[in-house]
Amino acid sequence: MKRILLLVIFHFTLLHGFSQVIPDQSLLMAHAPSKFQAVFKTTKGIFTVEVYRDWSPIAADRLYQLLATGFYNNCGLFRVQSGYVVQFGIGDIKEVNTFWDKHPIADEPVMTRNLKGTISYARDGINSRTSQLFINLNDNYKLDTINFNGLRGFPPVAKIISGFDVVESFYPGYGFEPANHQDSVMINGNDYLKKKFPLLDYIIETQITGE
Repeated sequence: MKRILLLVIFHFTLLHGFSQVIPDQSLLMAHAPSKFQAVFKTTKGIFTVEVYRDWSPIAADRLYQLLATGFYNNCGLFRVQSGYVVQFGIGDIKEVNTFWDKHPIADEPVMTRNLKGTISYARDGINSRTSQLFINLNDNYKLDTINFNGLRGFPPVAKIISGFDVVESFYPGYGFEPANHQDSVMINGNDYLKKKFPLLDYIIETQITGE
């Protein structure tokens, strides 16, 4: 079954390239390898992440699905708080955002710490993880155990293995403020971000590179 699903992803990518599209629901069944890498090309340069399924299996599967369908291409890095986090994961197309928003994943326990360079899913309630991620810019130990809307901590799913200096160079001048506009970005995409926050950086393209 896994081989069949991976072939579906492969043909899907050949057909659509790496643009944001609404995927076939069969892709929601795809499982990630135990470990894989992905390259993120951004407006400031390239960084590479490595994803570990044993850290957060359900989250790793979802990240694999999102990357395989090009979801993070043309995504704004809408929350950049120096020394804390970089957050992203709202797409440029309303219908694509709606698809993933309707398919959240189940919660999982924190298996490893939110250290500098690790990546975790953002969430705002029980079983609410969808597509938004944050990169820890520091050792954010409080995020391992913080109680937030009935949940304990934020489980990391990956870490940056090269290009962390690129991540640290993303424009931080707006701080948390763009995150207050998430509903508008969900509907209007990058047009809204570029109008309200013209100096933000963006993920240009992503690609799974190693399994």
